[in-house]
Amino acid sequence: MRGRSVGAPRRAAARPTGPALPRLLGLRANPIAAVEQGARAIRDPVAKLRYLRQSLERFETLDERIQAVPFAPARWALNRVTQVERARPLFSRNPNGALASPPRRRPVPVATRARRAAHAAVLLLAVAAGLAIAAYPRAQPTEGTDSGLPPVAEELPVPQGALTPEDVWRVDSGDAFELYSNGLRIDTTFAVAGEEPRRYRAFSTTGGLEPGIHDEPVGILYHTSESDLWPLEESFNEKLRDSSQGLLQYLRRRHVYHYLVDRFGQVFRVVEEKDRANHAGMSIWSRGDRVWLNLNGPFIGVSFETRWAGGRALPITRAQLEAGRRLTDYLRDKWDIPGDMCVTHGLASVNARKHLIGHHVDWARGFPFEAYGLPDLYQRPPPAVALFGFGYDEQFLAVMGEPWPGVRDAERALAAEAAGSGRSLDDVRRERRALYDRWLSELAREPKESTRRASARPAPKRAASEGD
Repeated sequence: MRGRSVGAPRRAAARPTGPALPRLLGLRANPIAAVEQGARAIRDPVAKLRYLRQSLERFETLDERIQAVPFAPARWALNRVTQVERARPLFSRNPNGALASPPRRRPVPVATRARRAAHAAVLLLAVAAGLAIAAYPRAQPTEGTDSGLPPVAEELPVPQGALTPEDVWRVDSGDAFELYSNGLRIDTTFAVAGEEPRRYRAFSTTGGLEPGIHDEPVGILYHTSESDLWPLEESFNEKLRDSSQGLLQYLRRRHVYHYLVDRFGQVFRVVEEKDRANHAGMSIWSRGDRVWLNLNGPFIGVSFETRWAGGRALPITRAQLEAGRRLTDYLRDKWDIPGDMCVTHGLASVNARKHLIGHHVDWARGFPFEAYGLPDLYQRPPPAVALFGFGYDEQFLAVMGEPWPGVRDAERALAAEAAGSGRSLDDVRRERRALYDRWLSELAREPKESTRRASARPAPKRAASEGD
């Protein structure tokens, strides 16, 4: 994000070139209508897709700058003036593929504001401002610096042998909870249906777009919420609780993530597993010769309420660590998800237009794969590089310092292929990137009606015993 220092979970992006955007300033501006109007004039589907990407990226750039403003009332005023909130549901990248903006507090009632103004409580406001300034660094450390608080996360002992989920079943349930045999308790108070059912297509490295339409998840994508944090201390208990509740309300309205693990280790279902949630954005993952693009459809989004902070230390509490492992066991058992399909957002997120990895970098390092009984996917060549020749830029290195080991392995494999075929490395990369662009265009041309036809697949393993 512009203006963020090293370690910010969302990378900065250069201002794109392309079709001019309609006027943003003015209360009557409607970003969605303006983009749609411009797109109607373009008949070529590839050119239209390019125009939509570039246009929305400019709105996202404006949104990034607004969210970087440290004064909340100023952010609110800028949002009202630019009306950029109207475009947020269309963004390809929300903060870490999740929040389109921080959860907003409820507006103060007019009567209260009038009473405060009538009393001319200048002194009280000054005192409140002073207290806020004093408390703010503890609640939300300046990015790129240490918080000054002792770490609250602890290492979770690695289980003996491989962690293979077995016999995870629902033992009890009520109006607002589900309890499972491995100790997992899911709070369903905030659960909602998604905006659309889970429907997606897959590709094959040998045959391209496969004909089947799928409706069951094949993987788990881990995120960090990047929301405001209060110190994990008893004196802040009420604010901790209110902050989590506000975050959940926001995620529920925006259909973001399927699950949220709060700082006390409580697991909340946000979007039903059978539906798509907004969490992955432009992303790539593969297994064997099968490839998935844009993982909202094929993956379940699991977010930890925390800030990634560059992966310098484990950013979650022990309670979150343990609850996340139980949730992972449950999901893997229910949907028969292999370990190498449990990946982090930072490893899968891409900038499709620029062919760059690490568009979002939450959990781009530091995820406790071993403690979860999962393979270390930082060692695996990312498909964005290995299959499609994606690269990275200086902004990525400014955040990461060095790519994870799998990236280097993929780069060496591409160089070896180029040398063996007598071509330049740039030629190999261009060929691979052209394949990605072609596949992405095929997905964009898919008629929406076809996604309503799900391929016939067996029911999830535990569905019958759970009474779903």
